[in-house]
Amino acid sequence: MSVKKFAVATYLDEEVLFPAVKKVRHSGYKMHDVFTPFPVHGLDKEMGLKDTDLHVAGFIYGILGTCTALGFMSWIFLSDWPINFGGKPFFALPAFIPITFELTVLFSAVGMVLTFCYLNQIMPGVKKHVFHPRQTDDTFVLTIEMNDHVTEQEVLDFLKSTGANETYMEVAEEGWWYGRWDKEEDYQKGLVTAHS
Repeated sequence: MSVKKFAVATYLDEEVLFPAVKKVRHSGYKMHDVFTPFPVHGLDKEMGLKDTDLHVAGFIYGILGTCTALGFMSWIFLSDWPINFGGKPFFALPAFIPITFELTVLFSAVGMVLTFCYLNQIMPGVKKHVFHPRQTDDTFVLTIEMNDHVTEQEVLDFLKSTGANETYMEVAEEGWWYGRWDKEEDYQKGLVTAHS
């Protein structure tokens, strides 16, 4: 696990959050993430996140499903178990279309769901650090990853100037890991300072 120090700011309104995200991006601080209790339209672009490539993954999974269906049916009816159905050809492509379509949809749907879960780290058993207990309730939380080039007070003062309701420093695991929610991790006891 990679444990780092983060500056955390909370906001009560998305109209205050948007300019704050813009200021953080243009100030040169490394924004770790923004947590919101509901989807906020346009926040991804404001944070500088690129568009998802999930549709490309869906296309690749669909092609894999098509090739799997046609490949297996061709192998079965041409090589492994060729049967003469009333004089029809062994490779009867029109009869293969329904199964090919179904496997294309199945591979694409299941593949995209698994890819989405992996990319967003929302698989069963995955733990991520919760920076604020109300970040999924009614509070917007912005986190900045600290480095050696800035002081804690400088970053906290900057976040306060953006209209933050509350600012504080927190030590946390930056990624995700497998674990149990009923066991408290050591780094979670590392609340460094708190300002209101």
